[in-house]
Amino acid sequence: MDVVISNCVINLSADKDCVLREAFRVLKPGGRFAVSDVVVRGEIPAEVRKSMLLWVGCIAGALEEQEYKSKLTRAGFAGVLIAPTRVYSIEDARQFLAKSGVDVDAVAPLVEGRFMSAFIRATKPGEAELGAAKSAGGCCSSGCCG
Repeated sequence: MDVVISNCVINLSADKDCVLREAFRVLKPGGRFAVSDVVVRGEIPAEVRKSMLLWVGCIAGALEEQEYKSKLTRAGFAGVLIAPTRVYSIEDARQFLAKSGVDVDAVAPLVEGRFMSAFIRATKPGEAELGAAKSAGGCCSSGCCG
């Protein structure tokens, strides 16, 4: 494949590493990973992570920004870039928390500015880079590169 695209579904997966490895596997060398997803900046309260309504609403399962980059890099991707398209305010937080069963007044200030919609982009290295990774015992030595 030339490109893997997704619109806010990777964070619904319970095994994001597997999803990212599979995206890497199906791409041809030089192929692109281009998704839109909800990403977290920093820590968020545990009660937000535990809420099923927030999970299916693409909030509770969102990866933290640096963790997303690390997972993509471990899967073998290069040139990882996370570009925010919208950072959610306290009023946005109040709206998405309102029906979740969490204490909105207590939690909303803790998540203000922590959630963002973002474009996540990365590239599967070309043939030459993949060959170098294999001979150096990198990710491709385990068979993760398809």
